[in-house]
This record gives sequence, C-alpha cells and structure tokens, in this order.
Amino acid sequence: MAYKFTTPTVSEGPAAEGRLFSRYRLVRGITVLKIDGVYYELRYPSSEEVDAAQEAYMGGYSYEVSPGEKASLEAAGYTVETV
Repeated sequence: MAYKFTTPTVSEGPAAEGRLFSRYRLVRGITVLKIDGVYYELRYPSSEEVDAAQEAYMGGYSYEVSPGEKASLEAAGYTVETV
C-alpha cells in the first residue's frame, strides 16, 4: 500500500498596497524538515538545514512515504493519504 504526504500551504497576498491587491491571494508551500526526530515547518530553509535533516519535504509538493514515516508524520499531527 502506498501513502502520500502533501506539505502544508499558506495563502498570502502581495506586499503592495491598494484595495485590489488585498483581494489577490497566492498559495505557497511550507517545507517540513525532520531533524533529530522532530518535525519543523520552514518557509525558506537554507541548504544547510535541508542537508542536516533526516527527512526533507520541500513545500508545494507531494511525496510517497513509507508506512513507518506515515506513522511518524501522523503522530506529529500531519495528514497522510492512502493512494
């Protein structure tokens, strides 16, 4: 059986001022890193942080995960889908 983990996202608007810009939203992915058995969410991880991670799930993507990693992600509060 295969499992799919999709990284969390955040909806944000552009930094410009004005009424029209306040209505425009962009969906951005959040990176999830597993470092020393603990999951961290980062918007802009450095290459050193990614290299130090046991698992790195870059924001905006879906990943196939093992049953063991599925259990770890769910224990940390993330949702993992069955494919």
